[in-house]
Amino acid sequence: MSFARNRDLRLPAPEEAPPGRPALAYEIPEKHTVLGTALQGPYPEDFEVADFALGCFWGAERRFWQLPAGVWTTLTGFQGGYTPHPVDDEIRTGRTGHAETVRVVFDPAEITYERLLQLFWESHDPTQGFRQGNDVGSHVRSILFTHSPAQRAAAEQTRTRYQQALSASGYGEITTEILAAEDHPFYPARAFHQQYLDKNPAGYCGIGGTGVELSAQFETNRGSSCPTGIAPAPDAKDM
Repeated sequence: MSFARNRDLRLPAPEEAPPGRPALAYEIPEKHTVLGTALQGPYPEDFEVADFALGCFWGAERRFWQLPAGVWTTLTGFQGGYTPHPVDDEIRTGRTGHAETVRVVFDPAEITYERLLQLFWESHDPTQGFRQGNDVGSHVRSILFTHSPAQRAAAEQTRTRYQQALSASGYGEITTEILAAEDHPFYPARAFHQQYLDKNPAGYCGIGGTGVELSAQFETNRGSSCPTGIAPAPDAKDM
């Protein structure tokens, strides 16, 4: 995974977090390397934003940009913690409280938020708490950051339905949090992490899933996946 040294199995208290900084410490590329669209906007009018934390964001981001239609852009970042504008060295300690997150900007006329939720649930194991496969730490926990009451309602409904499906297959309780995005700022990751698996096709993925489907009512083109732990994580010194 992208922050292999983070082995913290608890969330830090706010006073434990590094103080951060008033602005990003690095520049973000303008364009998505696959879709050719703006990473940070401006976004087309009437498009929606959705934020998903489901483990290592390298493989997670690719799952969303591979959808056949409706996704306008994706970018990786950090969300759900305390430190403003964190940097890699701070995330790696586990003390910022952030989770690796994928921001998805989509056209609701072409793809529904529910379809994105299906991909989210089926692309990871949401019962693992502070881990995903070989990746361990608070930064790989499962979270949905919602941008509207409608998104929150859909997130809660699909969580209930997926819990039923998982329980029937012998899995435990879902640990996924559902949080309001407005209370948890999204901080873009540096250029190295943006579309990482496009620039490094044989790179570490870390996204697998349980094999349990949410529902057959959605379109089923899921794109390619990769087994959890398909390759050893790069050492932090290589980041």
